[in-house]
Amino acid sequence: MGRRSARDTEKEIYPGGEAPSCGKGPKLARKGKFMIPIEQLTKEQAAGIRYILTDIDDTITTEGKLPACAYTAMWRLHDAGYKVIPVTGRSCGWCDLIAREWPAAAVVGENGAVVYYMENGHLKVFTHPSVAGDEVHKKLEDVKEACLKGVPGTRVAKDQFSRVYDLAIDFAEEPPYLGLDAAEKIKDICVSMGAQAKVSSIHVNAWFGDYNKLSMTKLFMETVWGETEIRDKILWFGDSPNDEPMFAYFPNSCGVANIKPFVDRIQHLPTFVAPYEGGEGFAAAIDHLLKLQPHVK
Repeated sequence: MGRRSARDTEKEIYPGGEAPSCGKGPKLARKGKFMIPIEQLTKEQAAGIRYILTDIDDTITTEGKLPACAYTAMWRLHDAGYKVIPVTGRSCGWCDLIAREWPAAAVVGENGAVVYYMENGHLKVFTHPSVAGDEVHKKLEDVKEACLKGVPGTRVAKDQFSRVYDLAIDFAEEPPYLGLDAAEKIKDICVSMGAQAKVSSIHVNAWFGDYNKLSMTKLFMETVWGETEIRDKILWFGDSPNDEPMFAYFPNSCGVANIKPFVDRIQHLPTFVAPYEGGEGFAAAIDHLLKLQPHVK
């Protein structure tokens, strides 16, 4: 992985090698046709944005690390009055740390099972009402064994010890890197056993319960913060198929440049694309946003 120029992104992602015009781009992008450079986000579109929601792995990280530019971008947003909310497949254990130590107003974890947030100095946990009960652990154990047996080289993610509601199978976080075909096989096994399953850039996550990143985001923001009309108030960042519900729902959505390998596997692409991969792409997009809308109330 490495930085891509905006022109390289156009050549590799946009059909025909050219970004569409700003006037026609967003409408066609919602149909999954193409993405337009985030630099074409207008001042009028930026004016309504109050929340920055972002995936973590390979969206604000680069090659497994959180670069200084991405962490600085989150602090810039915080100081400008935006609410930053990571929305991730990572574990409840990660969410505890992020809610306490990052400039984040909240963090959605385990693909929508929970939200961790601070309130009056206390850590609060909001749990989706459809999460499975204690019986889920036996079901997830059966799914795990089927995946490990069915796809050679698979292994349980190292952060599984701090997960509460889901199973994470590692296909690309650590070597051997198995590739997307293996990830799809893992997902198919999970689904065949009645689980929900999503492919991220590093894991296949499986869970039992009727929720995802989008449904939990909407439920939390309405129930806890009283926000009922959020579509135009959010700028969403992601990089992989498990972000697709967010890409489809939010008109202001942005993929970082490393979304390219997943383009054929995502029906609803983001409206915009950042000029670089990972954290550098996120930081560049935030820099553009803050030039358009330096402060929010």
